[in-house]
Amino acid sequence: MSGIHLLPDLLINQIAAGEVVERPASALKELLENSVDAGATAIEVRLVEGGMKLIQITDNGTGIPVAELPLALARHATSKIASLDDLERVGSLGFRGEALASIASVTRIALTSRSHDEEHAWLVEGEGGALMAPQPAAHPIGTTIAARDLYFNTPARRKFLKTEATEYAHCEEMFKRIALAHPAIGFTLQHNARVAWHLRPSDLATRVHAILGEEFSQAALAVAVEATDLCVRGFAGVPAYSRASRDAQYCFVNGRFVRDKLIAHALREAYKDVLHQARHPAYVLFLTLDPTGVDVNVHPTKIEVRFRDSRAVHQFLYHAVHQALARSGGEDVGNHASASAFFPQGTTPASAFGYSASRFTPQARPVQSYMPLVVNEAQASPLYATLFAGASETQAPLAPMPEHSEFPPLGYALGQLHGIYILAQNQAGLVLVDMHAAHERVVYEKLKRALDLSAVPTQPLLTPAALNVSPLDVATVAEQGAILMQLGFEMAVLSPSSIAVRSIPALLQDADPNELARAVLQDLREFGASRVLTERRNELLGDMACHGSVRANRRLTLPEMNALLREMEATERADQCNHGRPTWFQMSMADLDKLFMRGK
Repeated sequence: MSGIHLLPDLLINQIAAGEVVERPASALKELLENSVDAGATAIEVRLVEGGMKLIQITDNGTGIPVAELPLALARHATSKIASLDDLERVGSLGFRGEALASIASVTRIALTSRSHDEEHAWLVEGEGGALMAPQPAAHPIGTTIAARDLYFNTPARRKFLKTEATEYAHCEEMFKRIALAHPAIGFTLQHNARVAWHLRPSDLATRVHAILGEEFSQAALAVAVEATDLCVRGFAGVPAYSRASRDAQYCFVNGRFVRDKLIAHALREAYKDVLHQARHPAYVLFLTLDPTGVDVNVHPTKIEVRFRDSRAVHQFLYHAVHQALARSGGEDVGNHASASAFFPQGTTPASAFGYSASRFTPQARPVQSYMPLVVNEAQASPLYATLFAGASETQAPLAPMPEHSEFPPLGYALGQLHGIYILAQNQAGLVLVDMHAAHERVVYEKLKRALDLSAVPTQPLLTPAALNVSPLDVATVAEQGAILMQLGFEMAVLSPSSIAVRSIPALLQDADPNELARAVLQDLREFGASRVLTERRNELLGDMACHGSVRANRRLTLPEMNALLREMEATERADQCNHGRPTWFQMSMADLDKLFMRGK
């Protein structure tokens, strides 16, 4: 090994490109932010082959003087900061002075610009970091930068790029983030000579409507709260507009799109009491604070930030959104109102929800006959078939224990309470089972075993389910067909904005195929196939099990209830669901005697 030596500038820039320019969308982000920082009021984006062949940005900003053109493509040259004090209170989107140099080192680049003080424009071209002298060119005031053939000189990096559809979907998402943050700027996006987006300058509400659609706009609550040096404004979707994925969550800090765990937790907590844990809220929120209170120089892509007073930011965001939801009626305010506040005059809680008084009239004590638990397969319900999918043919049939023998641990089902709980009798007394939580654990463990054996049984749908999805989801289906099959799904692309779900895991045959598909695609899109099958594996299977488990208010027959009890007894960790909730409780005869004061 040779001694310590300085690296050449080109190699330094290519190393930086590996961090800053992960894919075409990364380059697009840096170029768009430069146009915004230049004061542009109109920005046009042209992409070819998902940005892999060409990324071209044209703006009407201030332009770059000819003397500064070579510096614009040089490493650590910038007009946005000049001192540590500038860095600590940076207000521009870009500031490091490394993005253009990094992009120029891995593309064939052409930068044409004209400033207000010059009679004509100037063009500087480069390939792999080597630049030519500026040449006169024709161009209005503003700048056009064209980056062609991304990673043409580093083929090892280029092979990690995905399909054209996937790369374009990432570029489109990046375009939408920048456009949402700057509604006063007009934006146009072309892909392969076709105009995909044309957004006129507007106010925030109009821009949000244009990008997130009519459905979100109708379900959005305005948020506008200020406190000392913190301000948040934007829109939060009502709980009923919840999503199966996080694809409608946009949060900006001082105009910069971020994915911050502290912010995400604060907003999740604000929705906690009004949103099912498997669903995700939708929002477009802009947090503004003193630049000295936030460090944006944490990550090369500037998508992560660090707050000086993180607790204050967390509490501020939580209360701002929590109060907006409370005002909308999304939850009861204060949680201390009397029952009369929630029901119309002259009604009882039961009648207000459509229950008749006669339904609760005491009746003669029901008599249950002693019934065998053997169920004919032809007559078995889908739930029963799900519970015993893949069971050994030599497994002993389910049958009640004779009266003189011991009960199985969870006993035998007596009935169902409000379509939620199973009541069972065992040797000790009464067993109460949360049927959804219990079934969720059973299905989850079955899915884990099946995936370990690479044999997740599939169930073809009689009628394929068609659903509209984002371009990223379409690209994921096209790319990850083998992984989806491994998870028990068969999906196909129908159009640039829709897919068909043809098969789902047999263990989840009662689940909504649309919800299942969206949940799985969200994980694949957000974490990638390798992480989904390794570190994210159990989280994904847990979500799938939750979607596929028997729901509340589902009427079960006694054989179905007993089948679930027997499966619980044979399942590891069956006393808790995937989310840590208990699945059953035992009430002994002594406990029951105490309740009724027997023997006193």
